[in-house]
Amino acid sequence: MLRQSSFRPLCRPPTAVFHANVPRRTFLSGRAEKTSGRAVEGLNVRRLSEQSNNYYRNRRSFLWSGAIAGVVSFIYTAYKLQQELIKPVKADANLSSSNPLSGTNAADRKIVVYDEDGHEIVPTGNSTIPTFPRTLDIPAYTTPLSPTPPASTDPRHPPTLTTTASHGATTEYTLVGLGVRTVTFINLQVYLVGYYVATADIAALQNALAKKINPIATTLVPNERDQLRAALLDPAESDKTWDELLASGVPARSAFRVIPTRDTDFHHLRDGFVRAIQARAPGLSGSGADDDAFGEAMRQFRGVFNRGSVPKRKELLLVRDETGKLSIAYDGGANKKEGRPAGRQLIGVVEDERVSRALWLNYLGGKKVASEPARESIVEGIMEFVERPVGTVATQVVPVLSAKV
Repeated sequence: MLRQSSFRPLCRPPTAVFHANVPRRTFLSGRAEKTSGRAVEGLNVRRLSEQSNNYYRNRRSFLWSGAIAGVVSFIYTAYKLQQELIKPVKADANLSSSNPLSGTNAADRKIVVYDEDGHEIVPTGNSTIPTFPRTLDIPAYTTPLSPTPPASTDPRHPPTLTTTASHGATTEYTLVGLGVRTVTFINLQVYLVGYYVATADIAALQNALAKKINPIATTLVPNERDQLRAALLDPAESDKTWDELLASGVPARSAFRVIPTRDTDFHHLRDGFVRAIQARAPGLSGSGADDDAFGEAMRQFRGVFNRGSVPKRKELLLVRDETGKLSIAYDGGANKKEGRPAGRQLIGVVEDERVSRALWLNYLGGKKVASEPARESIVEGIMEFVERPVGTVATQVVPVLSAKV
């Protein structure tokens, strides 16, 4: 018989005490998820938002940096390509002497490129006027139909001369050299000037310059070309050489193309031209420049420039014909308000040969010229002439590049 005190029930009855923090399970509630017992970190919404903002901000910065780097690389590549296009052609020591790119002066030759219309142009290296045409078609300006055009009282509406050039006949002129005209000690640019010679008259210029160094030569060898270059750059010898050539009508037809790099006016250009002519006139070979005829010619020259403004990039053309007559044409663009047609218009003619000769010497010879870069470029262009046999159409520029610009 068992003792009553040693008897223990096999199981305890369910207790009626429930903890408040333990949810009661019903038939509608799901089974409680099992927990792994690991510590669970609570989500910080603010921190996650800051991380997201930082990510997208860094992403935008990276994309903008890439875009800016791409644009800078494109601009730099385009700039370097432009510099390669306009810089002189380097000579190759392995080239034969017959190759047009050989020689000690090949680096001074200019490159010919083509514009979108297929015209040959020469880069100038100037940002305002980047190119010059390799050739010009200029009409044979003759004396106006009216002996003396009526003087205009209003410089804004100057008269336009009517010429007797028939059937639109023109003469081709080839660029010899070009350069910029600067003034004051800070080299303020005024205009870009290019020297053109009628293509048909190049042979006579070749012959005259070659005979100056070697009377029996039809072309000059390198050491003879060096002698001619030194003579054309020497202050006294260059003035004498060009004075004699121009007085004898060599080259017969030539022109200076003047393009302002900044807005100016005809009076400003006139003052510079007049000072140059008066400085050169006393030293001209032949008849002196102190007679009444020369004074009348200068009065006519001043009257041609009794006009208004000359905007930058507009063309002023100074043309000397076989008799030495100076014709001045201006292309200011079409203007319906002022009744001005498009294209070059003859604005004046000066018959006295000494005026154009003195003006030409202002660019070609003497101790001080209007543009030293232009004279040096012209001399190098002439070296291209004399290194070829007389009678061949020599040009200053070498067509080594056929690119569109």
